[in-house]
Amino acid sequence: MVESISADLAELLTRDYGMSITDALDTLYNSETYAILSNYKTGLYFQSSLYVYSFLKSELSFGKLVWSCISTKTV
Repeated sequence: MVESISADLAELLTRDYGMSITDALDTLYNSETYAILSNYKTGLYFQSSLYVYSFLKSELSFGKLVWSCISTKTV
């Protein structure tokens, strides 16, 4: 699953950012998003490629991964 999502993410980077496939893969593999995606304990690989891409775009925009959707509040 990670491989399939990675391929989708690289394709989206080439389309949206005009990167070459080599640059897109380099960007992806060196991102915090990819580290989390490839950690099976997180379960991120169960999500859609576009959902994961939203985190990658955020990371590229802000220079770091912003997990604003995760609440630290316990119920």
